[in-house]
Amino acid sequence: MQITAVINYKGGVGKTSVTANLAAELAWLGYRVLLLDMDAQASLTFSFIKPEIWQKSYADSKTIKRWFDAIAQQESFPLNSLVITPEIANSKISESGNGGRLDLIASNLGLINVDLELATQLGGATLNQTKLNYLKVHRRLAEGLAEISNNSYDFVLIDCPPNFNIVTKNAIVSSDNILIPAKPDYLSTLGIDYLIKSVNTLVEEYNEFSEVGDSLDVPLINPKILGVVFTMVEIRSGDAISALRPFIRQTEKLGLPVFEQRLRENKTMYADAPQYGVPVVLNRYSSSTHKDVAQELETFASQFIEKSGLRRK
Repeated sequence: MQITAVINYKGGVGKTSVTANLAAELAWLGYRVLLLDMDAQASLTFSFIKPEIWQKSYADSKTIKRWFDAIAQQESFPLNSLVITPEIANSKISESGNGGRLDLIASNLGLINVDLELATQLGGATLNQTKLNYLKVHRRLAEGLAEISNNSYDFVLIDCPPNFNIVTKNAIVSSDNILIPAKPDYLSTLGIDYLIKSVNTLVEEYNEFSEVGDSLDVPLINPKILGVVFTMVEIRSGDAISALRPFIRQTEKLGLPVFEQRLRENKTMYADAPQYGVPVVLNRYSSSTHKDVAQELETFASQFIEKSGLRRK
């Protein structure tokens, strides 16, 4: 089971669209995919479940916020009890005949309060106790995911909030890989360097603290930067327009892996898809434009599988 955190400091870079479409294409190919929405905006959740259905059936009892709240109240229930299987998307996925599935653990608009609650649990009477509390707080999601059998899913994709709070750190501590969607513009690429530095600091600090966590049996972490995928790219003659290329080169100069496939901007298709509960890559349009968009998503998913090191279906 490969766990990947999808993150960028900058909002509005297509992070949720990338996550939803990547998951859908992986499921179409026959993989079992679990989506975990850790962003309080809940955009990924609402990409598969209508807000009114979420409010009626899931908001109070079946979101990641409910799971974190239960831990804070010293209650316990398995993370996989929150899993939802979106019917509309999976109906489309079943048409492939490959046996894939897409599941979801939903977010909640109140998730931002969870971070404040977690922060209050970080202190300790001694330095060692502080380090132990740090490990306990930052390992909660990892422990929850560890309870899910490796035979249940091939991929877990975690849609992270556009910041580096404790919820995001939980996602990174849990993950094998980190995927960074970014627009090829000044602000989006500027944040990538800061993000990498923050990840490196977290890894160093966490692994240092793990030395006092023998009683917790804490493994070291070393999430792999899977790569930067450029989104919302204006394409001309099969490539990004010249004004965008310097920002792509700037990212490559950071020494980070960059996905060869770039995802073009199409506000209409990407904005309309969530209201129908079916990601763009699963939709069937007759236009050549959609064919190009879908082909890019399919190629990106293939490159993602290759970088992840899993055997192709």
